[in-house]
Amino acid sequence: MALKQTLQQKLLQKLSPQQIQLMKMLQLPTIALEARIKDEIESNPALEEGKEASTDDYDDYQGEETDDRSEAEKEFDFSDYMDDDDTPGYRYEANNYSRDDEDSRVPIGTTSTFHERLTDQLHMRRLSDTEEAICEHLIGSLDDSGYLRREVTAVVDDLAFSQSIMTTEEEVERLLVEQVQDMDPAGVGARDLQECLLIQIKRKPSDVAVKTATVILERFYMEFVKKHYDKIIQRLEIEEEDLRDAIEEITHLNPKPGNSLNETARPIEQVIPDFTLIMDEDDIQVQLNSRNAPELRISNKYMEMMEDFARIKGKPNKAQRDAMQFVKQKIDSAKWFVDAIKQRQNTLIRTMEAIVSYQRAYFETGDETKLKPMILKDIADKIGMDISTVSRVSNSKYVQTSYGTFPLKYFFSESLTNEEGEEVSTREVKKILSDLIEKEDKKKPLTDDRLAKELKAKGYNIARRTVAKYREQLDIPVARLRKEL
Repeated sequence: MALKQTLQQKLLQKLSPQQIQLMKMLQLPTIALEARIKDEIESNPALEEGKEASTDDYDDYQGEETDDRSEAEKEFDFSDYMDDDDTPGYRYEANNYSRDDEDSRVPIGTTSTFHERLTDQLHMRRLSDTEEAICEHLIGSLDDSGYLRREVTAVVDDLAFSQSIMTTEEEVERLLVEQVQDMDPAGVGARDLQECLLIQIKRKPSDVAVKTATVILERFYMEFVKKHYDKIIQRLEIEEEDLRDAIEEITHLNPKPGNSLNETARPIEQVIPDFTLIMDEDDIQVQLNSRNAPELRISNKYMEMMEDFARIKGKPNKAQRDAMQFVKQKIDSAKWFVDAIKQRQNTLIRTMEAIVSYQRAYFETGDETKLKPMILKDIADKIGMDISTVSRVSNSKYVQTSYGTFPLKYFFSESLTNEEGEEVSTREVKKILSDLIEKEDKKKPLTDDRLAKELKAKGYNIARRTVAKYREQLDIPVARLRKEL
C-alpha cells in the first residue's frame, strides 16, 4: 500500500479556554460566583477588589520607546521578550487540576456520625466481647435512615467470614431487638417501616389513642396504608374520632429515625436571589444582586511593574524576561476576568429583562394563570443569543418579586391548546389542577378521571393520563392516598 500525502482544508469551530470559562461562570449561582472571585483574587496577585483602574497605559507599555535611549537600545523591541517561545522556569510547574475544574468532593463532617453515636451508646452497655462485636456489625449494617436492610441470615454469614464469629440467627435476632432497637433515637434497627413505627409507638406513654394506634400498626397496617378507614372502624368497633386520634399519633412518628442524627449530609443551601424586580408605577425595573456585580480592578503595583520593565535599557537578562512574562500573564488574566464578570452581568440583565417583558402580565398581577407558554428559544430569539446561553443563565438563578422568590426555570413551560384554540401554558393548567385538588372533599377525593372532566368543563381538553402526569409533577398523591377522615 503506497503512502500518499494530501492537503486538505477543514473549517472547525472551537471554543477558546476563555470562552469555556465564561460559559461556566454564566451558570454559577451567586454564592458560587463569590467563591470563584475569591479564588481568582487569591491565585492572581494582579487582581484586586475596588473600582477598576484605567489600563490604557498598560497597552502602551508593550510598544513604548523613550527618546533618551541610544540607537542600539532603540533596536531592542520590548515585545520580543513578551512572547511564549522562551518559557520561564515557573511555567514548568504543573499539576493535574485547574482552578476551573469543578470540585465534586463531599466535605467530610467533623462532628460524630450517626453510626458513631450508636456505637457510643453500645459501649455503655454490659455485653460480652462477642455480643459487642455482633452489635457493632449490626450498627455498621444500618443505612443512613436507620434501617437494617439485610437479612439476619446474611449477617450471620458476614460475621463468620469477616470476623470468624460463629453465631446463630436467633442470637443475632435477640441482640438486634434487645440492644440495637433499644437505642436512641427510637426506631433505629427496624427492618421495615411497620417495625420502625411500632418501636416508636411502644415507647410512648400509654393512653387510648396510643393503644389504638398500636393495634392498627400490628393488625391492620395494610388497611392503614391504603386508607381503608371504614374497614378499620368496623373491625375495631371504634368511633371515627378515636381513629382520628390514633392516626394523629402515628403521623407524628419519624419514618426515618437515622436522619435525625445524621450530620454528614449536605446542608441545605440558602437561596440568595440573583435579581430583584421593583415595581415603579407602570414600570418594572430589574436590579442585579450587588454580589453579582463586584468591583474588581487591575493592581496598581503590577501596572507600575510593567512601566518599570518598559524603561529597561538594553537587552534584558533571563531573570528579567521571566519576570516580564509572569507579570504580563497575570495582568492579561486579570483583565480577562474583569471583562468576563462584566459580560456575565450584561448577559444576566438582558435575559431577565427579556423574561419580564415576555411574562409582563404575570409580574404585574402575580396571577399564575397569566403565565404565557415560554421556552428557551423564545428568550434566545428575543436577546439574539444561543439557547445554551439562556439555559446556563436560567440554571440555579432566582428572582425576588413582590409575590415571592422563584427560580428562573419556574417561568418556562410548554404550551397546549384549549377549546377556543388559544395556546395556554401547562403551568396554568397545573395551577387549576392544584386548586381543584385543594378544594376537593377530602372524604371523597377526586379521581384522575373526575379531574379530567372538571378540566374539560373549564375548557381544557386533557386526557386522564396527562392529568396523572401533571399531578405527579406537582408531587400530589392519587385520590386514595389523599383521603382523610
